[in-house]
Amino acid sequence: MTVETFSSTGKNSWNEENDFRDCHKRTCTAAMPNIHDVAKHAGVSIATVSRVLNGSARVRSDIRERVEASMEALSYQPNPAARSLRSNRSRIIGLLISDIQNPFFMGLIRGVEDEALKHEYSVILCNSNENTQRERQYLDVLYMERVAGVIVVPTSENLGEEALKRFRERGVPVVAVDRRVKDKNIDAVLSDSLRGAHEAVGHLVANGYRHIGMISGPNSVTTGRERLEGYRQTLREAGIALNPELERIGSFTMESGYDLTEQLLELNHPPDALFIANNMMTLGALNAIHARGLRVPEDVAIVSYDYTQWAEPGPVSMTSVMQPARELGSTAALRLFQRLQNPEIQSRQEIILAPTLQVGESSRPTRSAPPIAAAMA
Repeated sequence: MTVETFSSTGKNSWNEENDFRDCHKRTCTAAMPNIHDVAKHAGVSIATVSRVLNGSARVRSDIRERVEASMEALSYQPNPAARSLRSNRSRIIGLLISDIQNPFFMGLIRGVEDEALKHEYSVILCNSNENTQRERQYLDVLYMERVAGVIVVPTSENLGEEALKRFRERGVPVVAVDRRVKDKNIDAVLSDSLRGAHEAVGHLVANGYRHIGMISGPNSVTTGRERLEGYRQTLREAGIALNPELERIGSFTMESGYDLTEQLLELNHPPDALFIANNMMTLGALNAIHARGLRVPEDVAIVSYDYTQWAEPGPVSMTSVMQPARELGSTAALRLFQRLQNPEIQSRQEIILAPTLQVGESSRPTRSAPPIAAAMA
């Protein structure tokens, strides 16, 4: 079917300049088969084709095969935008992460994507860049795109309340991953930051380090706050007095890691070891250490939270708290699809996965290192 545009006078409204271009557009549009063409080709009703497209079990297998054969013969492609408008729901989910440059989130994205493909969904990826205003804007975009659900790495615990309310009213589930939010209606899939910090600092203590500095992320996100608390708790358990001078709080960036490490190295009594709250900050810290001609671990030992891939291979391998990034993503997506398949689920679920400590050479024992049991007694 060819559709033409006319002005109110009844004459063709095209101008000569755009005639060829517009005709080309009309020809392409006219050549695309639609649901009516599929129904006619298969000898069934439009409603039957619609049921096949929506995966309804009410269609006989022979009819389904005939409709699918017609779609293939006509090279028919369903219009996802039109389907989402009719059903008020699409087969697309939104994934809003906080820092696309961080390799940790690459694993998380892969996990979400793998699970989405299993459920025949596509993923829209957005990056807030740790910016709350940008996060709100992307939540608005995902709402307007009528996504079926949203997975978000929040920039703070106060994830946009207005946006969440609108998603809730539309029946669109939201799952937080990596970080908690205050909204008690939102499911969360997390790695145990307290446990990871405890293992990291406990490892340094067991290897003979006593003047341990902490480079932490912002207190506005739960990962930053919990890793700092895990550091403090472990020192108290080891009988090491807390020293606020050895604590530095910044953003989860290379620049922040560099600046905060510089501050600690400027102290009259600089730390003999550093526990650093994420991999991007660790890269900045390494740059600051190397800029001063210092060595790891001879001058300062390091344990990083998350694998610092860009630092490998280096002079020494990095001791890192490894988070199951891909599993975090797939688990968050699975929880989202559970919500989509069972909208009546009321109870909030918080799933916590365990990190592991991967020991490298960046935290080798000092010559005076006491036995592990004695260090942690």
